[in-house]
Amino acid sequence: MEHGDRERLLELAHFLKTRRARISPELAGLPQAGRRRTPGLRRGEVAQLAGVSVDWYTWLEQGRDIQVSTQVIESIARALQLDATERRHFFLLALQQLPADPVPPASEISRALQQFLDLQGICPAYVTDPRLNIVGWNQVASRIYGTYETMSARERNSVWRTFTSPYVRELLQENWERHARHRLAHFRACYGSYSGDPWWMELIEDLSHASEEFREWWPRHDVLNGPEGLKVNYHPSVGKLVFEQVSFLLSDAPHLTVTINMPRDVGETASKLRMLLSHS
Repeated sequence: MEHGDRERLLELAHFLKTRRARISPELAGLPQAGRRRTPGLRRGEVAQLAGVSVDWYTWLEQGRDIQVSTQVIESIARALQLDATERRHFFLLALQQLPADPVPPASEISRALQQFLDLQGICPAYVTDPRLNIVGWNQVASRIYGTYETMSARERNSVWRTFTSPYVRELLQENWERHARHRLAHFRACYGSYSGDPWWMELIEDLSHASEEFREWWPRHDVLNGPEGLKVNYHPSVGKLVFEQVSFLLSDAPHLTVTINMPRDVGETASKLRMLLSHS
């Protein structure tokens, strides 16, 4: 066993012991059976609550290198009453991966996040959920990419809009295919955590009927994540706009992605963006 794996398993062992020690039998719904030398649950009680053998749980708490499954990790997490942050930590220590949570899409963003978007000024900024729905935006983003305020939920899905909106094709012109392939590969990467989900299946089917390009490219299984980097738009009122794109996840809402498009040429693009905002 490599040194890094040994340290990880020891950290896992200590973590489980501390979580077990803080839960009383009463809190776990077990009868109090006499006096205990140490606080918390016994190993056998955790094993009973999780539906695993005492020996197996003991080996896990001893930091042994044993095979574990996501189902068993979930059972132990429930038995130890781990909160969301502790559960994520447990998954990373035990499996070296995050739990695949079916996070419900956000229908609205916090007031603080909206204020952050508004403070970006002339930089178009927006927030997407795991389905790639636009769930938050600032004024200049709405002026460039379309009036999100008046769109339906389906129209605010960036994949649907990319493949079905004539306005988006005109906005991107010769850059449309590169953008569409990037967007689709990002969508495919997100779909990996939700494969078979009815919402995703319906959108994929509808896109297959609506777009010849989607129909052709979807079976290729291209996956990609991250921002596009350089982005060129051709706005019908102010002409060519050149942006550098950055994206990041929110620490307090990691299922949401914030994307900010910053003017690449501070002079011309920035002045055009100011013009757009002054006429709104």
